[in-house]
Amino acid sequence: MGKSTLAKRVGESWNARVTSTDTLGRHPGRPWPLVRPPVDEYYSCLTDETIYWFLRVHHENIWPVVERKIASERAIPGRFVLEGAALRPEMISKLDASDLLVVGLYADSAFLRERMEAASRYGEQDEHRKTLISRFISRSLRDNDEIVREAERLGLLLIDVADAARVQDILEKLAAA
Repeated sequence: MGKSTLAKRVGESWNARVTSTDTLGRHPGRPWPLVRPPVDEYYSCLTDETIYWFLRVHHENIWPVVERKIASERAIPGRFVLEGAALRPEMISKLDASDLLVVGLYADSAFLRERMEAASRYGEQDEHRKTLISRFISRSLRDNDEIVREAERLGLLLIDVADAARVQDILEKLAAA
């Protein structure tokens, strides 16, 4: 189960508003199912280091928008769920989280790679498309590792989404909360 799916399930069980940080500002995105020309150029022409650097800069640039979203949601009665990779541990840790439940979702690299290859239909793609997808996957795995390291360093709650029993346990606890 991915971040968006889990967020929707928590939102449904809580009767809460659910928002993805992707709706607040989109990075170039996945090179599937369709590859827009700017996405093709992005993953074709930039180095792996630059691709990752741009992702981090995007998350830094969008953080003020995320903070405003959190503030506006806090001002509305009821619960809300905000999910997305832009919710980086080092930024979340700076918030007054006294009224927030912060949960980091992660999975090991093999699990994530398998999910992304299946979603992109990697095995059916031509070599150029496979290259784009591989570069996206590499960037995503690196970011996942960085987020996990930082969340562990900060002592944030992490849940392995590949552990179905743990995810179900958390969903039940959240529904009962």
